[in-house]
Amino acid sequence: FESRGMQGMLREARPTRIEDLIALNAMFRPGPMENIPSFCARKHGREDIEYPHPLLAKVLAETYGIFVYQEQVMQAAQVMGGYSLGGADLLRRAMGKKKPEEMAKERVKFRDGAMAKGIDEKKADEVFDLMEKFAGYGFNKSHAAAYSLLAYHTAWIKVHCTAEFYAANMTIEGDNTDKLKVLIADARLFNVRFEPPDVNRGVYRFEPISDQVVRYGLGAVKGTGQGAIDAIVAAREGTDGQGGGPFRSLFDFCARIDKGKVNKRVVEALIKAGAFDALHPGRAEPDLARAELLASVGLAFDWAETQAANAAQSGLFDFGDDAHGSSSQEPALVAAEPWSIRERLQHEKVAIGFYLSGHLFDACADEVRRFCKRSIAELVDSREVQAVAGIVTDPRLVNGRSGRVFIFRLDDGSESIEAVVNEDALGEQRDLLKEDELVVVQGKLQPDRFSGGLRLNVQQVWDLATARARFGRCLLVNVNGSLPPVADLVKQWPARRVDTDQGAVTQGLAVRLRLQRTRVTADIDLGDEGRIWPSDEALARWRAAAVGGQATVMYE
Repeated sequence: FESRGMQGMLREARPTRIEDLIALNAMFRPGPMENIPSFCARKHGREDIEYPHPLLAKVLAETYGIFVYQEQVMQAAQVMGGYSLGGADLLRRAMGKKKPEEMAKERVKFRDGAMAKGIDEKKADEVFDLMEKFAGYGFNKSHAAAYSLLAYHTAWIKVHCTAEFYAANMTIEGDNTDKLKVLIADARLFNVRFEPPDVNRGVYRFEPISDQVVRYGLGAVKGTGQGAIDAIVAAREGTDGQGGGPFRSLFDFCARIDKGKVNKRVVEALIKAGAFDALHPGRAEPDLARAELLASVGLAFDWAETQAANAAQSGLFDFGDDAHGSSSQEPALVAAEPWSIRERLQHEKVAIGFYLSGHLFDACADEVRRFCKRSIAELVDSREVQAVAGIVTDPRLVNGRSGRVFIFRLDDGSESIEAVVNEDALGEQRDLLKEDELVVVQGKLQPDRFSGGLRLNVQQVWDLATARARFGRCLLVNVNGSLPPVADLVKQWPARRVDTDQGAVTQGLAVRLRLQRTRVTADIDLGDEGRIWPSDEALARWRAAAVGGQATVMYE
């Protein structure tokens, strides 16, 4: 009942009893789906309830006069046609197989049974035709009842024990990245927060901490395994006989864990997932801490081995000096350049399977929203061409009815949407549709009958630099008396000549230099010859040359 289409059906039906859920579950499939509007209208009194024959009132009362289940077809055969229970089952099978010779025999049998009850041939044939139609795609009620009851119980737990529901499901799906990603996205809709992986707090399973908080399970970090996580928990809780206590640093961690179960690869995966962030809170930038931690794994293991060797020898060579004691001082972490947001999130994706501490789209969201006004979650089917931005996930090339097409998902952190574009329409832009790449697309939305949501038919694809050139008005550079090397910058990142159906055109972003004085502000436009290609590298160089780093792409 959680697909968008089924949720829409439930909102329309407003079920008040388990029998309604069973019927709606049975009808939500090709064929009987056409009866859902009538079912809803009859339930709420907007349409009269009519029965094919008064004898069928009891059979069809539960579904408001509509054939829904195979069992109803069998009961109708008994009530109107005088069939035995076994004979009614044989009729159901014959109707499902749709063999003309068998159906002709069964029709005569049904007529005879109906006439014995005072029903004329025309009405008997009318009811038989109706039964035959629904028997072809009628659902087994016992199956629908089992599914619906389980769904109802599950929904109750999800609403009243929300954190426990997600913790249990995510523990079960810990090895399935795709399902974990869906569960986390759904949990956030219920305002459930996730404590990040933490070697000082986490265990193998996901744990509910409060009604709205779930602690991330260390077992869901790729490359770990239950044996390694259990060894970490044992060292922390003292069940390994070594005293226990929270880990104080990466070096303390490596000195205390069982290195036969926890190797370098496990530690590296946990660092990438953010499970060591809390051990080095003094670093203002978590991206710097993770970079230095990852660079220090080898040093930490070597130091731990040295400490173990020194401890083993202390009984033989301890003469009272502090030579060995001084070596127990933990070394500093290896210096490293801090990761970019993109690097951090990509490392998280390697370790966890998706982004947990943020989204790749976050790095450019403020700029993109200046020309793509709506997030994916806010899109509506307006039948007009719309510009949409997001990160490409799950791109694949498939054979369609009219040629090969690219199918991918576009994700901006608010939601994701399936997008489709013909291979021929892409041209040179096909290389843009790569996993984890930001793209801006233009296309039309249409309903997706399969998912009940929306699908984007893409007409054009751009990278961010091309989108800047298309939607941007100019690059406004604050010079204020200190002139940057304009000629060199324009020469290094010149505008591009692109062939189109209307001929060759220049694509680039205009540049304006802003000079400010006490009472006067003047903008100098460099003209068409001064247009640049606004790549990230070019903008970074312009900002470095501008006064106060003020070089901003201006949009309408």
